[in-house]
Amino acid sequence: MKYKIATFLKDLITYDYILFATIFILFILLIILSILLRKKTTISISIVLFAFLLLFIAPFIGYIKMHDYLFKNFTLITSQKKLEFTKAVVVYGSVKNLSKYNFKKCIITAAAYKVSGNSIKDSILKFKPFKKTSIIESNINKNELRNFKIIIEPFIYSKDYNISIGAKCK
Repeated sequence: MKYKIATFLKDLITYDYILFATIFILFILLIILSILLRKKTTISISIVLFAFLLLFIAPFIGYIKMHDYLFKNFTLITSQKKLEFTKAVVVYGSVKNLSKYNFKKCIITAAAYKVSGNSIKDSILKFKPFKKTSIIESNINKNELRNFKIIIEPFIYSKDYNISIGAKCK
């Protein structure tokens, strides 16, 4: 856990600090406003509740939305093949940089999950893949399309499955 927090803090960019500082300043301003309106109890309490809600929820939502916008990418599975003599699946795909910035690194993850035939159960099974493998691609320029190959091994599942890919780039 300590390693994950240290990695998260190390990977923060300038825009993240600006977002967190803006949210904190807005929190302080709302608290000051509620103090000024202390004679109107219901309004003051509502502002304080909104301020704390903003302080605890806005950083998460802002961070996710901002990184989706700044580091926008598109991934596509070109082909996938289960090998016969080796317990592995080979996934060929591509990732395209759709943002205005060059990516220093992209962590591309392929996840295999079960398929049951029931649409509700299938949507739940996507959240818990039974096998995941990641690779790192470095230095992807603006509008560049990069092809990659991921080998998922050992892959011993014999029933019906699907594979999805995603990329987190910075």
